[in-house]
Amino acid sequence: MDGPVVTAARTALERGDVDLVLPFVPVDGEDEVRNMFDAVLPVRALGEEPRGVADRLFFETVVRVHRTGEGAPFTGLKPAGLDVGPVIPLAERAVTTGSSTEVADYLCGVLRDQLTHRLGEVKALAVSKDVSVTHARAWVEAMLGFQVFSHRVLTALTASPPGDTEHSHAHRAA
Repeated sequence: MDGPVVTAARTALERGDVDLVLPFVPVDGEDEVRNMFDAVLPVRALGEEPRGVADRLFFETVVRVHRTGEGAPFTGLKPAGLDVGPVIPLAERAVTTGSSTEVADYLCGVLRDQLTHRLGEVKALAVSKDVSVTHARAWVEAMLGFQVFSHRVLTALTASPPGDTEHSHAHRAA
């Protein structure tokens, strides 16, 4: 368990300061996190085993409330050292350096490769779309798949950040 939310929760417990983890949870989840913090703090002093149970309960509460704020399900705590893929380290570096160039270049490359591959399938199937209904259906599936994929990418790129109910980042037609 080495993600930023659990790291903040661990630091809050170690320092006895719940405010250190509250930025990771939505305002409407703050009371639940505060209450759990207050409940586990005295248990941590009872020994190593109770401390481990109390810490895990607090971590699970914080991560669950955090995920709820993102509109995502809580699927449990993840072990430390999981492969998070290539983009998370790039995004973390962008936060540290203040430059999004590396992450933007990487994502643009992945998007370009995906669009090229998917459009290539559409073009390849277009050659035989008039042969039969089965061939036409395969072309339609690929063609619509390309369009829906493109739309979903745009929707993801222009979506409001998780938990942002005040701002609309909707796109408009050019």
